[in-house]
Amino acid sequence: MKSDIEIARSVQLKKIKLVADETGIPREGIENYGRYIAKVDGRLIDEDRVNKSNLILVTAITPTKAGIGKTTVSIGLALGLKKIGKQAIVALREPSLGPCFGMKGGAAGGGYAQVLPMEKINLHFTGDFHAITSAHNMISALLDNYLYQQRDNGFGLKEILWRRVLDVNDRSLRYIVTGLGPKSNGLTQESGFDITPASEIMAILCLAKDEADLRRRIENILLGITLDDKPFTVKDLGVAGAITALLKDALHPNLVQTTEGGAAFVHGGPFANIAHGCNSVLATKLAMTFGEYVITEAGFGADLGAEKFYDIKCRKAGLQPRLTIIVATAQGLKMHGGVSLDKIKEPDVEGLKKGFCNIDKHIKNLQSFGQTVIVAFNRYNTDTDEEVELVRHHCEKELGIGFAINDAFAKGGEGAIELAQLVVNTIQTSPSAPLQFAYQSEDSVEGKIEKVATKIYNSSMVTYSSVARKMIKKIQQLGVEHFPICIAKTQYSFSTDPKMYGVADGMEFHVRDIVINQGAEMLVVIAGDILRMPGLPKEPQALHIDIKNGQIDGLS
Repeated sequence: MKSDIEIARSVQLKKIKLVADETGIPREGIENYGRYIAKVDGRLIDEDRVNKSNLILVTAITPTKAGIGKTTVSIGLALGLKKIGKQAIVALREPSLGPCFGMKGGAAGGGYAQVLPMEKINLHFTGDFHAITSAHNMISALLDNYLYQQRDNGFGLKEILWRRVLDVNDRSLRYIVTGLGPKSNGLTQESGFDITPASEIMAILCLAKDEADLRRRIENILLGITLDDKPFTVKDLGVAGAITALLKDALHPNLVQTTEGGAAFVHGGPFANIAHGCNSVLATKLAMTFGEYVITEAGFGADLGAEKFYDIKCRKAGLQPRLTIIVATAQGLKMHGGVSLDKIKEPDVEGLKKGFCNIDKHIKNLQSFGQTVIVAFNRYNTDTDEEVELVRHHCEKELGIGFAINDAFAKGGEGAIELAQLVVNTIQTSPSAPLQFAYQSEDSVEGKIEKVATKIYNSSMVTYSSVARKMIKKIQQLGVEHFPICIAKTQYSFSTDPKMYGVADGMEFHVRDIVINQGAEMLVVIAGDILRMPGLPKEPQALHIDIKNGQIDGLS
């Protein structure tokens, strides 16, 4: 089979204005970024049409380091729905350069289920990530300058809560000291970098409903605490207008196309292990304005992405998903069944059966949110028919939920027709139940954390560091206890231990720190040893990326 990039290059792309026309998006509402990419004006959102659209969430079991294939399934489902005559649009997150040049090599789907042009989407795209990085670091520079210029007037911050960001995996920048050298270089202080997807600006962009809301949220960003114990925000700095100006174009969702010429929105890119893991509300609502069925994904496993999709994005945006699809692979199930990682591609029925505990727990969690759930089995060429049918029997006969094979990677839309028909039939025959949240807004911070940790992760107890306890008091003083929580933890386990496969049972859930995202209106809870600036692997994907005769190789 051809590589992803070879398949992408073999597709004759439509001009993006034609894609917009076929989707019903008026041409006056789009701004071209070349022939095959456009920005779409968020003011085209029609809430009445949004409420009539069928929103479908794609999530997954706890993934292997190679992933589970949610993006491929999401795109494949959109292709399959089109094959059976439905108006379907997929709404995804933008790839980050960190993983593209680090572990993954790309995040635009795979095989014959991709969004295109894949090279541009995986690299600089429309510059949204650069705008977010620049806006975030502009605040850092302006804050440092303010402190430097006001140092002789008695003004200072006893605590600085704002770090810097960069869209590169760079472990050396996690903790740094700035302002070294002569006094003209600024104040000497500790700082550090997070990766751009973890930026509060990224979360704000993804949750803002319009330009005015974007500015309001930027004004509210908490930068630090003054010497007299007062909060110091971007509004106090007086630069919210300038930062909003930097994000003016980035706020508009990006329109691209699938390998079969259908519309796709790709916008925003927070990671679900260190942020809320969902694409922008604007992109989702634009897709729902013009699509009968809209497929979106939430990052990593359902314990992270799906929980945050419901408790943060849906709560804030008033979205009501009609169906949740959980993606499973034989390799992933075998990993959770205790099969060693170097043997998960080999047939192992007993290991597969033991791994059912992981998908069962995820399904139970999803159903606790009031969701109708079906399973999409993402098939690989190493899977045996016996293994596939074993998973089908477990889902349909033992759990009583729908099951379909996704083979869109190899066959495009034709390989997702079974899944598409199951989706339509399930939505038509299942009653629409209101979304149930894991916690209520009025719950205490500890109450919210403990409900997610015990109900979703299976923890027996939650413990807090002295730093986390101090932040809880600060949250109470600031009056922001009502914010939803965004737990940052490993994506490879229900627990805070990345090697605790299967289902964690009775473990201690330790909260190390809490970050107040006052502009994004959420509390980021740092659990275990999770880092918000990843490092590069021993053999980064950058070693395989090259350009020859003007064409890029190595992206996948």
